[in-house]
Amino acid sequence: MSNLIVHGGTPLRGRITPSANKNAVLPVLCATLLTREPLRLHGVPDITDVRKILDIFRMLGSSVHLDDATGTLSLHHQNTVFDPARHRLPEEMRSSIMLIPPLLARFGVARLEDNVKGCTLGVREIDPHVEVFQRFGGTVERAEGSLLVRSQGPLTPTDHWLDYASVTTTENFVLCAVAANGTSTLTNAASEPHVQEFCRFMVMLGARIDGIGTSRITVQGGAALGGGEFRFDEDFHEITTFLALGAITGGDVIVRNSAPGNFPLIDRTFAKFGVVVTHEDGWSRAHCPGPLKVQTPFTSNVLTKVEAAPWPYFPVDLLPIFIALGVRAQGNCMFWNKVYDGALGWTGELSKFGAHVFSSDPHRLITFGGNPLSPALVESPYIIRVAIALFMVAASIEGRSEIRNAAPIRRAHPRFVENLRSLGVNVEWTSEE
Repeated sequence: MSNLIVHGGTPLRGRITPSANKNAVLPVLCATLLTREPLRLHGVPDITDVRKILDIFRMLGSSVHLDDATGTLSLHHQNTVFDPARHRLPEEMRSSIMLIPPLLARFGVARLEDNVKGCTLGVREIDPHVEVFQRFGGTVERAEGSLLVRSQGPLTPTDHWLDYASVTTTENFVLCAVAANGTSTLTNAASEPHVQEFCRFMVMLGARIDGIGTSRITVQGGAALGGGEFRFDEDFHEITTFLALGAITGGDVIVRNSAPGNFPLIDRTFAKFGVVVTHEDGWSRAHCPGPLKVQTPFTSNVLTKVEAAPWPYFPVDLLPIFIALGVRAQGNCMFWNKVYDGALGWTGELSKFGAHVFSSDPHRLITFGGNPLSPALVESPYIIRVAIALFMVAASIEGRSEIRNAAPIRRAHPRFVENLRSLGVNVEWTSEE
């Protein structure tokens, strides 16, 4: 178990160049199996999930070379093989499920552990993925604690309408559709920035995709895919995280951001706590002219709200970051997670700092902010940005705090502690057996 020790109370100051979004990098890595041509990817982050997928590629016989210093990854899947009798995809990483379409397209079979999972955000069913595989002509069966997916011949095109705008299901649909010979259409598609980035990579390979960034995607499949080079954008989650860290500590953090067009709603959400975000010359900055304060709504007798749902709503993965701001800000605010049913159970840990948080139901909570807080030892669940949110609160309080089980941060944010130290934070990792 990896824990974070922080001596808080120091305003964070400096510049940060964030890493790429793991939720763009992982589906792109899975998609590379669709081509036998050489590829070069720039800006690949050194995170645990990336290492696991690259280990899978090596196990399958692919050529893999990652330059750790530059984040440049060279891949060539020309000699890749897959044997369902001995090759299984790891269950501890939810993105494993996106390896199924390229394996089906190349080998006609894929094997996945039955209980594939990621962060502990509540029930995360795989039925929507199973349905997509079946719509394209695949068969899915259980076999000795795993799922065996097969296709009898090439995948067949289809039209499909998702129950909800799932990111990974949308990406799996595109992966299948690119391999199917004909036109496929998906309605209620996810449109998050990382989904758009993934689709742009597919287009770079030679795929024909219309409707990128909308809720309806049309794919003309069957074209031969090539190779090439691709550079990842900065992760809007990490950009927001460091801006929020600057704001909650009363500091001044400037973050590299080449896609400010993704930020209007995020900027307005910061403004609900008195934080002003500006974007200039490829950099973003959060400035708080006074203490954090929840802004009073124009409508009488209602709470200020942060409602998180699939894009273009406020991003649900960032909700913990703003709950941390709500705890520190003067005033009351309601937070509403419209996606996951188990993602707010961690908020009881905030009371260990002295925070006042009320859980209305599994999806909503209210922060009563502005109370005096004190350092604490807290336990994070296996959720990346919950560990960061707990760290944010700790960093804003003078004294020594410890966030136990903070290792999920390494799944998305390389050099997290090194970046924090560059901003003036006294922080270190510790490990327990």
